[in-house]
Amino acid sequence: MSPTHPDTFYAQTKCAAEQIVLNARGADGQLLGTVLRLGAVYGSRIKGNYERMVRILARRRFIPVGDGRNRRTLIYDKDVVKAVALAIEHPAAAGCVYNVTDGSFHTLNEIISAICEALDHKPPRFSLPVASACFVAGIIENAARLCGCRSPITRATIDKYTEDIAVESNSIQKELGFVPQYTLDAGWRETIKEMRESGLL
Repeated sequence: MSPTHPDTFYAQTKCAAEQIVLNARGADGQLLGTVLRLGAVYGSRIKGNYERMVRILARRRFIPVGDGRNRRTLIYDKDVVKAVALAIEHPAAAGCVYNVTDGSFHTLNEIISAICEALDHKPPRFSLPVASACFVAGIIENAARLCGCRSPITRATIDKYTEDIAVESNSIQKELGFVPQYTLDAGWRETIKEMRESGLL
């Protein structure tokens, strides 16, 4: 696993918390803690950027930015539960750090297509160039700042949307025998189904 290079206060506090967990020992001196670094977690109680994406896609108002080939790693919430249970029970897990994903790299286009298939919609046909989207976002952001209100979109949002975030999760699969049960398509189908059944979508 590559060394961490936390460049924000949030990242620094997460690394500090990980060290507390990894240094925890029982009365007999044995290591106790295991750190699980989760990919983007999704499920029927999804929050944040993916929740917004699902809702806008459901209304057929989503316009992608860029070519959509930037990669992401995700994990369905029910697979997270399995990984946590395995880390608690497995004797080799103590003192270790594991990335937890569904075992694959997914392009943003693939994620959008999986969500749209679950919604029984066709994926968006058009996308905006990154430079144009950043230019428009900058204008809106500056205007909102002058008006003393919060911008609905920022250049940082565009950067976040188009960044490449892909991490390997081979260690937890090889060392602990973790096997994700949900593919990207299956996870999103169940997510959308449960959101609809619970009135969240």
